[in-house]
Amino acid sequence: MGLLEELKDHILIGDGAMGTLLYSHGIDRCFEELNLSKPEQIKFIHEAYIQAGANVIQTNTYGANYQKLSRYGLEDSMKQINEAAVQIAQAAAGEQAYIVGTIGGIRSFKKSTVTLEEIKHCFTAQLTILLEQGVDGILLETYYDFEELKTVLQHARNATSKPIIANVSLHEIGVLQDGTHLADAFLELEKLGADVIGLNCRLGPYHMIRSLEQVPIPQKAYLSVYPNASLPEYVEGRLVYETHENYFKESALLFRAEGVRLIGGCCGTSPKHIAAIAHALKGLQPITDKSVKDRPVEVTTEGRSLTQSTPIHEIVKKQRSIIVELDPPKKLGVQTFIQGAIALQKAGVDSVTLADNSLASPRISNIACGTILKQQYNINPLIHITCRDRNLIGLQSHLMGLHTLGLNEVLAVTGDPSKIGDFPGATSVYDLSSFDLISLIKQFNEGISYSGKSLGQKTNFSIAAAFNPNVRYLDKAVIRLEKKIKCGADYFITQPLYNEKQIIDVYEHTKHLSTPIYIGIMPLTSARNANFIHHEIPGISLSQGIRDRMADADHDPKKAQEEGIAIAKSLIDVAYDLFNGIYLITPFLRYEMTVELTNYIKSKELAAFERKVH
Repeated sequence: MGLLEELKDHILIGDGAMGTLLYSHGIDRCFEELNLSKPEQIKFIHEAYIQAGANVIQTNTYGANYQKLSRYGLEDSMKQINEAAVQIAQAAAGEQAYIVGTIGGIRSFKKSTVTLEEIKHCFTAQLTILLEQGVDGILLETYYDFEELKTVLQHARNATSKPIIANVSLHEIGVLQDGTHLADAFLELEKLGADVIGLNCRLGPYHMIRSLEQVPIPQKAYLSVYPNASLPEYVEGRLVYETHENYFKESALLFRAEGVRLIGGCCGTSPKHIAAIAHALKGLQPITDKSVKDRPVEVTTEGRSLTQSTPIHEIVKKQRSIIVELDPPKKLGVQTFIQGAIALQKAGVDSVTLADNSLASPRISNIACGTILKQQYNINPLIHITCRDRNLIGLQSHLMGLHTLGLNEVLAVTGDPSKIGDFPGATSVYDLSSFDLISLIKQFNEGISYSGKSLGQKTNFSIAAAFNPNVRYLDKAVIRLEKKIKCGADYFITQPLYNEKQIIDVYEHTKHLSTPIYIGIMPLTSARNANFIHHEIPGISLSQGIRDRMADADHDPKKAQEEGIAIAKSLIDVAYDLFNGIYLITPFLRYEMTVELTNYIKSKELAAFERKVH
């Protein structure tokens, strides 16, 4: 029986990441070359995935083409590398698993200088070798450029009658990088002859499930998914994935409900994730029919800041203070954003904070939005600055621009690595760490540039720094906090917390410090939102109790939002008694939620004042 015959009546289990495991073992070079120098290690990984339950494995040939191998000076070894890869996989699989020859995308974005003719030349050479070695099918994976995928798919279909799996990589939920909707892309791939069509890389299960909800089950082809484990966390110079395998067990059932018949894993996944998928789907038959959600209709309208003489860190030292994050829009048009900022101003917040392309996804410049808020609406903006997007020259220029515009409230952060964002091929700069950036801003306040030259004026930045209490050892996080104080941080803003005891622990570990801390609280909007934050946002963990509460209310979006606000209020009750500063984070521009929470805090203040008077 062949691969396609199996897929008619069964759900098959793919393998997980090869590169992630090699990287975790300290290998950080051309992974495909290991087919020649360390074949036993590649075979061991194949065998580990088969033992975990995979019955479809990939050859270690993702980047084994002339174009990518030339970066390592290995282009002359292309034939041997691909031949060895198939032979290793065959030795590991025996009769236990199908072997698909993997060919990865070359273009990371459409403006790549690599032409389609060059791609076809590389592709043809690699495809020919894989077919000659007797693979059971071809897997085309991690294609960000849809034009490239269509080109190589058509070429592959003309060259072989063996099964072809064509996986695209999404830009955001339901949409490819060039704006093509996923359902339309799948139709094109099916017409071009793909036997299996699906998704892989860049996003985790959450976004893939949401995307597949908008896609009908294909008439001829089968569906596949190879999600990343989660968004990676940047830890001491390395990218780390920490999603628990139980999340993949739950997600596998949801993928099945969307009609998927081939389920594996991509970046960050390991044999334990594949074992969880295999266990969840054991004995289950494929779904042949499902309801399809309508594509979201987006309406964008054009539209158009609290000038504060006292810096935020001085306000919070003396009295209760509320700041609220309201991220700039991802698309052009700022009317909803402006409405939210005005509503928050009326509610009495001390500042509206603007992230700097959070999760490495581009938004309207926060300096532009901040200028509009300040100059047109007398709203006090707090501008986040990341080390990710600008080199040392750019950071200094950025700070000089902020000062010139009168935007003096800033938050200095490292920034999420560009790999987790929606622009594959973008690089993270990181000329400076967050510690260095804080020191640089403090130096600017003395009128001195990074090189020691005079700036001509002194800046007057109030410097916020990030504090992440969502760690195993809080005392170590406090040591980092103290180091930032020495660098010049005036106050701290925490990541969102979802546990009352955690807030108390933060107080106990930091009460010896005089530097103010704003406790971060972000209301949940749905069970999906809760599960995504818990499983896929690095460093944040929600209790089972909170996730159960959100799940119980999830039958009604309004009730789910009310439950999210109720949970946030209980967290505010604890933080209110221990900290002067509350930092509310607005989810998905739903500013009415943070307005309600601001009003709740203000009502507590009023009640406390009345008790004091009487």
